[in-house]
Amino acid sequence: MRTEEIRAVLDRLGALVALHYVFPETGREIADRLAAAAAEGRYDAFGAPEELAQRVTADLQIGNHDKHLRLKYHRDGLPDETDPVAEEAHWRRRAELDAGGMARVERLDGNIGLLEIRPLLYPPEHAAAVITAAMTLLASTDALVIDLRRCVGGSPDQVAFVCSYLLASDEPIHLQDLLTPADGTIRQFWTAPYVPGPRYEGSKPIWVLTSSATFSGGEELAYNLQQFGRAVVVGERTGGGAHARRGFKLHEQLEATVPVVRSVNAVSGTNWEGTGITPDVDVPAELALTEAYRRAAEHVIGLPADSTRNGVTDEARTVLSPAVAAG
Repeated sequence: MRTEEIRAVLDRLGALVALHYVFPETGREIADRLAAAAAEGRYDAFGAPEELAQRVTADLQIGNHDKHLRLKYHRDGLPDETDPVAEEAHWRRRAELDAGGMARVERLDGNIGLLEIRPLLYPPEHAAAVITAAMTLLASTDALVIDLRRCVGGSPDQVAFVCSYLLASDEPIHLQDLLTPADGTIRQFWTAPYVPGPRYEGSKPIWVLTSSATFSGGEELAYNLQQFGRAVVVGERTGGGAHARRGFKLHEQLEATVPVVRSVNAVSGTNWEGTGITPDVDVPAELALTEAYRRAAEHVIGLPADSTRNGVTDEARTVLSPAVAAG
């Protein structure tokens, strides 16, 4: 990148942060600091977009540690947010290639469901159907493990849609509000009174797996289920990104990601920004599935005896055998 091109990127980035950042005064301070560094030529030597993105992101996050506040490099380019047709086509194609984020849907031995969501919770208009398909397949399992260890973000609308299946209530449940300081608006998120498939029965336990990489929309889903007492979180403390962001194309490969709204959970009255979600069962991420699966198998073994369930109970006992645990 040429020096004048770098300066143009930084000028627009600073203006966007000053205008949109979730904490207006902090946003202006960040923009001023960025402008001073650019004027001193701090970034002129970073001709490669990826290197520039890394250096600028580190500077943007000084003092605030806001992981959503970034100059993000995209190897394969990105659509212009001012072209809604191109942006819609881009995200629809991404969702198709990622199976709508439903990376793994499986009945494990012991009639235990496993749903792995990664890399994103795509918006309902792109991925509601795959959520319904996944939940229909998992509805008859006795327990559910939701793997969010590699879920790094997504749509709050899709989070609400997933919660509509898992919180198992025909009455709408208030999940969270998104507050926009720039204009004082508040958007509420509720579960849906109707979903086009079977809800996951409220009596069936759920375990959610997390890692230090779980972020943003993945954290929101885990946090909602934890705060409503619907799931046990197993794994590591998450990344700590609660402020929803907007993306702005600044260059063919560079995007400004700017947190623009603050999340307020309906139960806790706060969020997980900067702190992450504390797991209920703290284990290394690579051991989280083993731990949750063991607990789920113990639950299945404890269910009332039924001759038609003998095979399932035998499977669950096998899960707890030393040989399987060691594997």
